[in-house]
Amino acid sequence: MRLHAIKYEGSSLKTAEGSLLKTAKGSSLINAKGSSPQKKRPPVVILHGLFGSNRNWHPIARSLSDEFVVYSLDMRNHGKSPHSTVMDYPHMAADVLDFIEHEIKSHDPVSIIAHSMGGKAAMWLALSHPEIVRRLVIVDIAPVTYNHDFSEVLKAFQSVPLDLISSRKEADRYLSEIISESSLRQFLLQNLQFKAKKYQWRLNLDVIGQSISTITGFPDTQNIKPFMERVLFIGGGLSDYLSKENQRLTRKLFPKASFSMIKSAGHWLHAEQPELFKALIEPYVSNETG
Repeated sequence: MRLHAIKYEGSSLKTAEGSLLKTAKGSSLINAKGSSPQKKRPPVVILHGLFGSNRNWHPIARSLSDEFVVYSLDMRNHGKSPHSTVMDYPHMAADVLDFIEHEIKSHDPVSIIAHSMGGKAAMWLALSHPEIVRRLVIVDIAPVTYNHDFSEVLKAFQSVPLDLISSRKEADRYLSEIISESSLRQFLLQNLQFKAKKYQWRLNLDVIGQSISTITGFPDTQNIKPFMERVLFIGGGLSDYLSKENQRLTRKLFPKASFSMIKSAGHWLHAEQPELFKALIEPYVSNETG
């Protein structure tokens, strides 16, 4: 499956297919500091989490594009990427591998920054194709099975009568009857689009709902060799996804893992504390040594 992506090159913003979406002052090949963003460094690929899209990572991607070419992907059944009846990590990892091989066309390993569901896809890619990964940053997730079923979020999506609403404000009102947290509702509403004269969700909610146990789980690793390169795991101090026990289990598959926690952030730490998050990832991704 060929995923949709946004490509960031210094001062320019493009789709993966190359159509220019937005250009700031200056050449699309020159960043704001007047130097080539590539600097012969491997590109950076960003993978979002469940119910997200590449739009969620725009500020981080733009910041990194001063130094790297950055590709922010929509995962299958999310954003503008194709829908599929299959929603598991081997297929999601294969999507990312296909994008790297056919869109980026990189002959060198790439760096990957991946959150939650995207993080599990990235971990599976690293375990199954270690030669493709240079730097790996996993955000608030571990290669374990979680008990979350996201039933409340799915119920909230289904509660919105798409044929009847005439504004995003109305959709938010329906969501608020189930989800009280305004920031979460605004995050979910990024998936609402007006198309063919009506509102609809970009997400393939039916397949996501049917696949929740697979998404909250992780594939069998009994016959998988550990990934022997360095991996940076960043967690939110207010989140339970990277507990001490989950860190211990993670090191079985990623022996060189290091863990950094942002105490004042929850699961969406890159949005809640973007400056602290960037301060952690930029030196790691920029480091040329092993």
